[in-house]
Amino acid sequence: MNQVRHWIGFEESMDRLGDRDQPVGVCILDSGVEAHPDFGKRIVSFRDFVEERQGLYDDYGHGTHIAGISSGSGLRSKGRYRGIAAHSNLIIGKVLNHQGDGRIEDFIAAIYWCMQMQEKFHIRILNISVGLIKSVAKDWQRDLLGAVEAAWDKGIVTVCAAGNNGPGKGSVTIPGTQPKVITVGSADYRQGTFSPSDYSGRGPTADCVKKPEIYAPGSNITSCSKQGWYVKKTGTSMSVPVVTGAIALLLQQEPYLSPVDVKLRLYERAKRGHMDGGGNWGTIYLPTLLDTKQ
Repeated sequence: MNQVRHWIGFEESMDRLGDRDQPVGVCILDSGVEAHPDFGKRIVSFRDFVEERQGLYDDYGHGTHIAGISSGSGLRSKGRYRGIAAHSNLIIGKVLNHQGDGRIEDFIAAIYWCMQMQEKFHIRILNISVGLIKSVAKDWQRDLLGAVEAAWDKGIVTVCAAGNNGPGKGSVTIPGTQPKVITVGSADYRQGTFSPSDYSGRGPTADCVKKPEIYAPGSNITSCSKQGWYVKKTGTSMSVPVVTGAIALLLQQEPYLSPVDVKLRLYERAKRGHMDGGGNWGTIYLPTLLDTKQ
């Protein structure tokens, strides 16, 4: 995360949330979360859709890693592995089991639960670092796409992974194919330049929508582990919370922005570079994204 913050131009002063302000709520639907020191008391709601257990847990570890990228304070690492929006609150829905698998009906139920909790926990962003395999029935695919669209229309900025099935065309996973949501691919950074990771899903979608819209670091990211320390993981799953954290900082600064406004801002302020020529905007870059003078 120390390298990620450098690549996206993060500075400590960008996380301006004060005690008097209402924290931005980030909802993460994944494998759960452990009570890592980097989260403090900011996990304000947890619901287990897999086993209906009470209390925080993450028997796969993926969700804790994601939460650390978007919202970890870096306390245990003395700031080295700090996440992007360390003052945001976390609302966690566990939809994946100990093997990282899940039921589509649980996933859909969790999205509607997120919408129900929107006002109570000031949820502004929904992080989905999960994608469907192609064998899922078309009806379930349609229902999931409808659910993420409903969250977006309700005012929740929905950020999804492009998936790790690249680099072939049409390899973006559902629900990242939904036209309204912000779909994130993984970029590799080398000597000041960046290009899409080989594994990162590419568009266009079956409906000829250009995806992903934006890229962020996703390879070899060190973030929170379920054991309470840190672990390294790779994938577009890791790129999504980088963008989620950036959007949380943006909404701290300009809370009146709608999901459409946020998407337009990302488009206008992305850092252009050598991408895949598919109409993608570029990579997330905080100095331009948060610049109020532009």
